[in-house]
Amino acid sequence: MADAADEPLAPTAAGIFWMTVSIGGFMIMDGIVKYMMQTYSMPQVLFFRNAMAFLPLLPFLLRNSAYRTLRTQRPFGHLLRCLLGVSSMALIFLAFKALPLATAISFNFAAPLMMTALSVPFLKEQVGWRRWTAVAIGFVGVLVIVNPGSDGFQPAALLALGSALSYAMVMIIIRKLSTTESSVAIVFYFTLAGTVISGAVLPFNWITPTLPDLALLCLIGLLGGLAQIAMTHALRVAPVSVLAPFEYTALLWAVALDIAVWSVWPTTQTLVGAAIISATGLYIVHRETRRGTRQRFGLRMSRVRVAAAPRAEDEAKP
Repeated sequence: MADAADEPLAPTAAGIFWMTVSIGGFMIMDGIVKYMMQTYSMPQVLFFRNAMAFLPLLPFLLRNSAYRTLRTQRPFGHLLRCLLGVSSMALIFLAFKALPLATAISFNFAAPLMMTALSVPFLKEQVGWRRWTAVAIGFVGVLVIVNPGSDGFQPAALLALGSALSYAMVMIIIRKLSTTESSVAIVFYFTLAGTVISGAVLPFNWITPTLPDLALLCLIGLLGGLAQIAMTHALRVAPVSVLAPFEYTALLWAVALDIAVWSVWPTTQTLVGAAIISATGLYIVHRETRRGTRQRFGLRMSRVRVAAAPRAEDEAKP
């Protein structure tokens, strides 16, 4: 991969712009999710998050042959990815309900660290001592935020950590799926699974929303779908080494939303722990870049957010 400094300025600037738009869209979506979770059940919010995300995806399906785009050689791989992905999304939504947004988002930054550790047994990758050291230091940051054994320990932190672990496992699976599957197919089947699974239990958890709340529930899915497309476009036109630092601006959004909407200020532990996790995550991205691997593991995927690391032949797709 060419060095970031060798990239044309205009595409790189465009990539940064779309990455910034994507992170902002995802974080506004997360803020609405947290707000709606105070009134509505997790399956109901999860249903709207996935069902409405189909709308931004439809133009890409219509532009291409649906059969050619969605055909798969690995249905069981998609099934496992979908089950883990829906679990990750459900857990982080529950964490949003109980934790400050900044705290929950900080735990999600640990997913790239977990993926680095998991890549050894599942992908048979070689991880050198520098990256193992970064992973170890990153988990110190996690412990700083969790603060186990203290009076301030919040059990809901385990939900966020469970979400991050499921998210890391999803990214392992996607790296395998992306060798044969299109990025649109991976996104489509995940969105479909999330809609079907949450829809199956929705009758038992349904609360009829007011018209303003219905608009907000629909907006969750629309924002998620549009932010997904913006991030995929950013990854297509700019190198990961340039875009990765902007992923961590999510914490700034989270802190701002916590203060503006819920009048909650981040604790020193959250800020220190998030700084440690972010620094180690960026170091791992740096090491991956030096190794010449342009994997998207350091960037969020559909919460699971960005649902695929496209192959070269898929770059023309979202």
